[in-house]
Amino acid sequence: MICLAVTGAAYGLQAAESHLFGRAWLEALVLAIVIGTAVRSMWTPSARWLPGIGFSAKFLLEMAVILLGASVSMATLAAVGPALLSAIAGTVVLAIGLSFAVGRLLHLPPRMALLVACGNSICGNSAIAAVAPVIGADGDDVAASIGFTAVLGVLVVLGLPLLGLALHMDGLQFGALAGLTVYAVPQVLAAAAPIGPAAVQMGTLVKLVRVLMLGPVCILLSFLAPYLPKRGAPRNDVVAGGIPASDLTNARRLPLRKLVPWFILGFLMLCGLRSLGLISHALLAPIGEAATVLTVISMAALGLGVDVRTVARAGGRVTAAVLLSLLLLGGISLLLIRALHIA
Repeated sequence: MICLAVTGAAYGLQAAESHLFGRAWLEALVLAIVIGTAVRSMWTPSARWLPGIGFSAKFLLEMAVILLGASVSMATLAAVGPALLSAIAGTVVLAIGLSFAVGRLLHLPPRMALLVACGNSICGNSAIAAVAPVIGADGDDVAASIGFTAVLGVLVVLGLPLLGLALHMDGLQFGALAGLTVYAVPQVLAAAAPIGPAAVQMGTLVKLVRVLMLGPVCILLSFLAPYLPKRGAPRNDVVAGGIPASDLTNARRLPLRKLVPWFILGFLMLCGLRSLGLISHALLAPIGEAATVLTVISMAALGLGVDVRTVARAGGRVTAAVLLSLLLLGGISLLLIRALHIA
């Protein structure tokens, strides 16, 4: 009930933004975390509230990830071509690796560094929300990552067209840049629209392919998650490569069904059904809306579990990690556009 109340308030504020400013600069997903965190700062839920908050934060989020599979079709891959497809996939993988390295150099916890890396490199808030349950990230890490990437995402939408004009990029070049760097699909449309329809079409196509990387990345991370050091692991329990010995031992004993989360399998199943044409087009919009609503509810739950003091302590480091990660992604994207001679 409390999560639904926070979700309703978030959607109400999003509607107010749209009415006042013509568009919602902060989406309900972000507002849900902000409102939930504000409520948590003023009121500590008693034990009777915790099961519902936990259910919303975990199970509903996993269901949202499954439903996202219906938005992915292999036909999108065929429309791109192997050269650009491979380049986009390589950009995402390289950006995740470099961003994770930056986060660790700034002493972010491994799971938070991964959240920031995946959020910047794939699709912002949605990637963070999808990756969080795979790697076992806690609410503080998720809220901090989404909060800072959301603010920066708005700044990117506003500033990227100015960069495109300064670099004298044509519509296709700028569309590729927007698709490779901007977080969410609606934000890509907002950033590309000032440059023209060619930028919008190219940006949307590149962005959709980038989003397709979320499934493979989540599967890979599900195998790597048991090897991530736990928060506060003692130094004398760390073996070569920074892996706690206890985590390494436990990971070796985990069966495959535990290493690949059930909701990732569900995501792949819906993706396959969509590709085979077994999901009606009339159902795609309702399924997408359901996934969005479930994600917002889960973000409200995560906000209700956030200790704002923990987020504040991580603020400077997370901001620096997000900013440097985005700059790296932008640099890689510009090199890719030049290498492929997109025009």
